[in-house]
Amino acid sequence: MRFNIVVFSTPTCSWCKKVKDYLRSKGFNYKDIDVSRDDAGLRDMIRKTGQQSVPQLWINNQPVVGFDRSKIDRLLGIIK
Repeated sequence: MRFNIVVFSTPTCSWCKKVKDYLRSKGFNYKDIDVSRDDAGLRDMIRKTGQQSVPQLWINNQPVVGFDRSKIDRLLGIIK
C-alpha cells in the first residue's frame, strides 16, 4: 500500500525530529512542512485539526497530533 505522509513541524521541535527519524527508520518518505515559515501550511494544519502544536502528521489524510506512535503504526500498518 502506498502512503501519503505529510509532517508539520518546526526546526526547533525535538518531537518533530523524533517523528521524522522514526518514519525514516521504518522506510517511509514524507513531505515536511515547516510551519514556522509556511503560513499557508500553518493555516491548513490548524483548519484540519484545530490544533497549533507540532508535530502533526497526516497519513493518507488522517490526522495524528503529536508523536502518537501507536496511532502512527496503526495507520501505516506496522505490526510490532
